[in-house]
Amino acid sequence: MVRLSQGEAARQTVYGDDPAAVAETFVGLGATWLHLVDLDRAFGEGDNGAVVRGVVEAVGSRVRIQLGGGVRSIGHLKEALDLGVARVVVGTAAALDFAFVPAALAAAGPGRLAVGIDARAGLVAVRGWTEASTLRAEELVGRVVAEGVETVVYTDISRDGMLQGPDIEGAVALRRAGVAVITSGGVSTLDDLRAVCTAGLAGAIVGRALYEGRFGLADALEAARCESLS
Repeated sequence: MVRLSQGEAARQTVYGDDPAAVAETFVGLGATWLHLVDLDRAFGEGDNGAVVRGVVEAVGSRVRIQLGGGVRSIGHLKEALDLGVARVVVGTAAALDFAFVPAALAAAGPGRLAVGIDARAGLVAVRGWTEASTLRAEELVGRVVAEGVETVVYTDISRDGMLQGPDIEGAVALRRAGVAVITSGGVSTLDDLRAVCTAGLAGAIVGRALYEGRFGLADALEAARCESLS
């Protein structure tokens, strides 16, 4: 299990070497969704299909699994779906190839597809966040929503793994396009999760804060339902 800071491969923290065991722990604590990223595929250095399959076999009957990382062709998308995950996140191909999203929706359906919009200073980053495009996040969300996408995963790269709070303002701006937005990057406190909920966002992806014990999963799930507001 590896966590990056601001998406940089050189700034990684290893939290464990048994993803299926970690998944079992989270499911035992009440998780209903797990978010996986195949970093090797995202950086073009192979893939972790066998690892993902192992996680699905271990907990897939009890939790929904969302998978992202390097899904840049319809073939890759179908491979990911065949692993048994509930939803696949596509990023680079959705930004660079105008024909990709309609084809992906035809292959997966809107319920099993999300578009990842990863932005640095408002511009969409691609290829494992190693390259910047000239496309603004608001332009991309408008395009994919018009094509039929119902769910977007939004990451402010500058906040990813930095425990500085999520970019709720940026996520809300994307939600105005008429899409469910899951925010990713920066969550460090239960108040961050409450803020995500009260802003009307669809959810938040949490990694480092859980691995480092800043709060427990049960409390996080409660906060994400806007409970115990103070």
